[in-house]
Amino acid sequence: MHRMLHTMIRVKDLDRSVDFYTNKLGMKLFSQKNYPGGKFTLAFVGYEKDGYNLELTHNWDQGEPYDLGSGFGHIALGVTDIYGLCDALKLQGIEVTREPGPIKHGTTVIAFIKDPDGYMIELIG
Repeated sequence: MHRMLHTMIRVKDLDRSVDFYTNKLGMKLFSQKNYPGGKFTLAFVGYEKDGYNLELTHNWDQGEPYDLGSGFGHIALGVTDIYGLCDALKLQGIEVTREPGPIKHGTTVIAFIKDPDGYMIELIG
């Protein structure tokens, strides 16, 4: 049997990214380890330790922001109060790029926000 384990994204400022995912989106930091020989740090965040998580990779020598490319779309999170969460995130300075509302031609309520590195996150209520 196969299962998905995690998605890795590269982040410029690890502390800022960990703060965003844990304090703003309510994830937990499950592990963080420095690899001095490779000059990088890995941090794993998510909602369940043995569930599907995000691997935040910080390369110590990365001076410029990463080019996000055109192939990556977004990370999707299920949330319970999408309207309240978006209001709270905006008060904390988080960019809401699509306000909560039903999808076109449907009834599912979604919103989009950006993380500190510009990665798109879809909230599904």
